[in-house]
Amino acid sequence: MFDINAPEFVVLVVIAIVLFGPEKLPEFARKAARVLRYLRSIAGNAQEQLSKELGPGFEDMDLRDLNPKAFVQKHLLDDVQPIVADVKSELTDLKSSGQEAVNDVSNAIEGAKDASVNGSSTQTGPLRDTTPYDPDAT
Repeated sequence: MFDINAPEFVVLVVIAIVLFGPEKLPEFARKAARVLRYLRSIAGNAQEQLSKELGPGFEDMDLRDLNPKAFVQKHLLDDVQPIVADVKSELTDLKSSGQEAVNDVSNAIEGAKDASVNGSSTQTGPLRDTTPYDPDAT
């Protein structure tokens, strides 16, 4: 419930001893424990009474669901997460197929460059240009 580390606890004890004195400190500790026990019993009774008043349809209701943040996470995000996972997998597949296409085009361009450097003017494969070229038209 409280996030108190050992050094913080020691500082609190020292401050309590200075403020209340060593003779009154046990009495205050007992009173604090009684108040805490009383508050816990009130909260437990309220939960039991709420469950009893709501009836049999709500016996599995968790009071943390009344927190809007927990409600949204439980009821809305749980339905969306499988859809998000499907979209992520589809995008990964598209990325890999796109990368394959980029690699194929890069290899074809490199092959065309190598063929033009070697003096070979015959092209093979998908990069073959069949449109007529008219040098006087440009």
